[in-house]
Amino acid sequence: MTPKKLSHYDRAGRARMVDISAKGVTARTAEARAFVAMKPAVLRALPQNPKGNPLEVARFAGISAAKRTPELIPMCHSIPLSFVDVEASVCENGVAITSRVSTQAPTGVEMEALVAASVAALTVYDMCKAADKGIEIREVVLQKKTGGKSGDYDRAAGVQTTVTGRSRSKRNSATPKAVKRSR
Repeated sequence: MTPKKLSHYDRAGRARMVDISAKGVTARTAEARAFVAMKPAVLRALPQNPKGNPLEVARFAGISAAKRTPELIPMCHSIPLSFVDVEASVCENGVAITSRVSTQAPTGVEMEALVAASVAALTVYDMCKAADKGIEIREVVLQKKTGGKSGDYDRAAGVQTTVTGRSRSKRNSATPKAVKRSR
C-alpha cells in the first residue's frame, strides 16, 4: 500500500499550514487515550497527594490543553471547540485517560484530543513523580474520529470508513491493550 501524501508540505517540501478555506463546516469528533503506568503503592497514595487530587487536576489540565492546541502544534488550525471532556481513572497498574472533543468546523479535532490526553498524562506524572520517577506514559493514541473528507476511524475495529461508506482495514493486528506489568 502506498502511503498517503503528507498534507503539511508544499511542492518544494517546505512546511505549511493546510488551506481549509474552501472546506465546508461539518460535525467532527475525536477520542484519544493515554495510559500512565505506575507502581501499585503510588496508585494507593493518589488520594493523599498533598498537591490535590491528581486525577481531577489532570482532567482540568487536559481540557485546558485541548483549547490551546494551536499554540503548541505549529500547523494546527485554531477552531472553535464545542465540547471537551477528559476522564482519568485508576486501573490495576496505572491511570487510564480518555479525552473526547467535538466541533462544527472545516477541519478535525484529532490533535485537540491527542493533546488533551497527553497533557493529562503529563499532569499525572508531575503530581506523582515525587513518589516514583519510573512512572511511564504509554500508548497515546487516537481511538476514534468522525466526520470530514477522510471519513470515520475506529482503532478498536481496525477500520476506517470512507465518505463513500466503504471500509478499509488500517492494521493487520488487534488493538494493543494497556500493558499491565508489576514493578
